[in-house]
Amino acid sequence: MNKPFISLRPEITRSHAFTLMDWMEDERVTRYLSDSSSVSRFISQAVDRAQMPILTHLFNQGGRFFMAYDRDDRPVGFVRLVKTGADCEIVLVVGEHDNWGQGLGGSTIREGLKLAFLDMRAENVIAKIHPSNVRSLKGFERCGFHLQRETPTLNSLSLNAGRYLQLLRDGVMADSPEIYVTEIDKARLQSLLAIEDETPQADLEHEIERAIVVEPQRVSGDVVTMNSRVVLRLDDEKQEVALVYPQDADARDRKLSVLSDLGTAILGFQEGDAVDWMVADRTRRIRIEKVVYQPESSGDLHL
Repeated sequence: MNKPFISLRPEITRSHAFTLMDWMEDERVTRYLSDSSSVSRFISQAVDRAQMPILTHLFNQGGRFFMAYDRDDRPVGFVRLVKTGADCEIVLVVGEHDNWGQGLGGSTIREGLKLAFLDMRAENVIAKIHPSNVRSLKGFERCGFHLQRETPTLNSLSLNAGRYLQLLRDGVMADSPEIYVTEIDKARLQSLLAIEDETPQADLEHEIERAIVVEPQRVSGDVVTMNSRVVLRLDDEKQEVALVYPQDADARDRKLSVLSDLGTAILGFQEGDAVDWMVADRTRRIRIEKVVYQPESSGDLHL
């Protein structure tokens, strides 16, 4: 059985806004939202004020807003992240009642945390939840949140960056199979991320942090390491690519930068692994068919 999959996307269209309004009119959805009336009013005003097809800029006033999509690229909810100083409050809704209880909430929380900690660089993420909303409370607790403050009408839960990174390294936050990165590759990739600091690469940093780090001489020969050449299946399309650093990328020679969607997606996986990943704004199923060449197993440790 496939694990739940969620991708968060920042573009908000008028169609999305009408979908959001439908969700906010469902009492089952808004029952525990303390600001449901203000959210509904905000969405309605955004639609009325602007006749343009893209409303992203309106929804990102005072915070960052994302639509949550399932693996079939259907919008199933939303996430709002509001950063104040070092703290970031997360608000999320799974809007389709039929999707409740399928694990989408947990996946949505984990994707929101990735953005809050690795993109927005929050030191703490706060979730404020009604005490009767047992499903949400359990979902956040399973993702590592601890109760910070409790009142008759609101429970405040928090998770700090240090604990988040530790949970990543312990494998608690992963919806995908384990991945492996060599010590040398990790050091080089971290240096690359430091250079790219002005344009955060949350997905790549997330993968590096959760990876099991191994010595180059001990990495299995069927693992996709840097400068490996791999046969993969992208949905139904079979292709052979090389995973390289940005300066070596060459589309004509099928050399994929590790900073690209597909490049980040295949890093560290093994032959036979499959993962859902957002590539060029839509969800793709990626399967590693064969590692044709791997520097470490070929003795090319200088690469």
